[in-house]
Amino acid sequence: MTCLRLALVLPLVALLFGCSDPPEPPPPPPEQAGWQVVLDGGDLDRAVLSVWGSGPKDVFAVGGPLGNGLETLVVHFDGETWRELHPGGDETYWWVSGSGPDDVWMVGEQGRITHWDGATFTEHVSGTTATLWGVWAAGEADAWAVGGTPEGGTGAPNDVVLRWDGETWTPVTLPGAPLGRALYKVWGTSSDDLYVVGEFGTIWHKKGADWALESDPPLASGTLFTVAGCGPDEVYAVGGFDVLRSDGASWQKLDVALTNGANGVSCGGPGQVVVVGFGGSKQRLDAGRWVDEFDLPPYADLHAAWADGTGTYWAGGGNFVTGSMPGAAREGVVARYGLGRVASEVTP
Repeated sequence: MTCLRLALVLPLVALLFGCSDPPEPPPPPPEQAGWQVVLDGGDLDRAVLSVWGSGPKDVFAVGGPLGNGLETLVVHFDGETWRELHPGGDETYWWVSGSGPDDVWMVGEQGRITHWDGATFTEHVSGTTATLWGVWAAGEADAWAVGGTPEGGTGAPNDVVLRWDGETWTPVTLPGAPLGRALYKVWGTSSDDLYVVGEFGTIWHKKGADWALESDPPLASGTLFTVAGCGPDEVYAVGGFDVLRSDGASWQKLDVALTNGANGVSCGGPGQVVVVGFGGSKQRLDAGRWVDEFDLPPYADLHAAWADGTGTYWAGGGNFVTGSMPGAAREGVVARYGLGRVASEVTP
């Protein structure tokens, strides 16, 4: 075939069979949520025992030296930067909660109660020397704190329940004879639907003005460390190798194959739950299935979890088990499960 004929034939072939552009590259795979170690011992020299915020751009992580003499720990994340705040003192905070960015409560050793109004720390009188292990706020004039002395029985400050009415913290007496038990956490949908958990599998439920002991006989095999829920008909309590669920009327023990003892639980929405514990144990309830992420970092002991309302979970922990050594640092950790990554250093 001559060059002239070839030149005439090729355009005809193109018209008959058509010409196509190069194929488009395949779209990138969708981003997958995962765990990130946000802060660790390189940034934190004290244990982190609780994480809470009013949203993903207002996150508090609190804790402290646990007898080692360093400063009480509060770090805050504004969505871009972590900054250490300085409440003073050397008591360790065991929990943080609030009703908004200008109404944040922190409680801990020696009955310490501290309020953050968005700019200033204010110390409050608790009236007890027992450690306050948990706090929960329904509003600026309605908050609850619980505490006690582990294994102290009725001879030590125990069965501690305090209520904030906007003016003062006052003790609340539970019905019946004192049980002599440390109470570890408090959570509710309102002050008329409130749960308190503690030693020996204790579960108190406040319904309206009445308190009911919902753990007689106990369903848990040991101490319950944390209670949290997704709503009035989906409440979880955890401790040791027990994961309990209440529908608002009764409790049942769930069949969850925990890899280590559980300390913390939080709910990100109906049927969306995370349980954290020792050795970096992390279990997520997702679409009706428990997902074990024990083999993913962080591998440190985890004490608490919190869901920020966007499908993201936060966890705090570190070295909170070993005995005190005055002046020694403790490695703390803050971790996050979600899309993307966030800043991972603390600005002094």
